[in-house]
Amino acid sequence: MNKNVTLTIDGKRTTVPEGATLLDAAVQCGADVPTICYHEHCTSYGLCRLCVVEVEGQRVLAAACVAKAQADMTVSTASERVIRARRTILEMLDSAVDLSEAPEIEDQLNDYKADRERFSEGWERECEVVDDNPMFIRDYSQCILCWRCVQVCADDAQYAFAINFSGRGHETSISTFYDQQLTLSTCVFCGQCVGVCPTGALKPKREWLLETGHEQDEIIKLTQAKRRKKKRRQERPYQTG
Repeated sequence: MNKNVTLTIDGKRTTVPEGATLLDAAVQCGADVPTICYHEHCTSYGLCRLCVVEVEGQRVLAAACVAKAQADMTVSTASERVIRARRTILEMLDSAVDLSEAPEIEDQLNDYKADRERFSEGWERECEVVDDNPMFIRDYSQCILCWRCVQVCADDAQYAFAINFSGRGHETSISTFYDQQLTLSTCVFCGQCVGVCPTGALKPKREWLLETGHEQDEIIKLTQAKRRKKKRRQERPYQTG
């Protein structure tokens, strides 16, 4: 028999199945808990911490997407401490990453009245666009390290395991093993990583070419030329000696 737990969220009593997260319980209560790294089809790891809530009696704020609901918990999703923590996270994120193509995060910055100049002298992520395949580009200047692409490429969906975290500290990024080209990795170009990216760090190649000033006819010609080149390479017999 499935067990339920009853807890209080923002003054409202709610009952959820045992094993449900605080985010599940908050959504059931109608509470607005913001998220970035969370995706309903990906495993949650609580990386961005934007979904933090305050649990009575606990010293630190809890990441709602991974913290389990427990009986008789008293939770606040919008206390002064919670609001301040979320605002600071957004301000730090904005200072380091290009969020110009992340409308949901831009809305959160406005909702929490973030000071976009607070960390203006901080380190900013600057990366060259990686264009190493015919399907999509990678612009890690816009990457927030949310882990979604890694998870969907791994055992949440595709089981290709083509990408993972690379580097440490400010040098942390998403990369292939040994930083090799995607065409040399285990990537199958399914596009699921592009689909779950919340910031535009991963973008379809044709969309990117249009945005950078290429005409539609030019893109079609480039695509056809690459296909012909690939076909010739596949048909070319192996040479020895």
